[in-house]
Amino acid sequence: MESDCRLPGSCCRPRVLVLHALFWGLVSLRVFGAALLSEEKMSVKPAVTPCWLLEDFVVTEECVRCSDFNAKSQLACKQTGYVERVNCSRTHRDEYRSCRSSLMEEHLFWKFEAAMLALTALFSILVIVRQRSLDRLASEKVRRQIESI
Repeated sequence: MESDCRLPGSCCRPRVLVLHALFWGLVSLRVFGAALLSEEKMSVKPAVTPCWLLEDFVVTEECVRCSDFNAKSQLACKQTGYVERVNCSRTHRDEYRSCRSSLMEEHLFWKFEAAMLALTALFSILVIVRQRSLDRLASEKVRRQIESI
């Protein structure tokens, strides 16, 4: 016997399946979109190979956040938003290279933890609601079976 979607507590399978497909479609679009964007960022090659890729270098200025102007103008700032100054040993040139700040990494870690906590709470609530719905349907079925005796 099919359940009527208009009754409270009933579940419409096609509607649930469409919602699941929509949700997972959006999640996969976000994941694959981020992967494509990171590939585009990595595929951008500067015209001149930086000296720190070819020779030994010394970090002369630690990893710092780029200013708004530098973030738009410097190629090294566009990748992560942080940059460090390096001095190449053979050519004695000062160049900037992109770096990952420990502060940025910590911020990303806590953002991820908060997202996982929120998802845990959301799915816990969904499990509880679904379990109550199934319990209600089971008790209603038992009640109908007892009444039919």
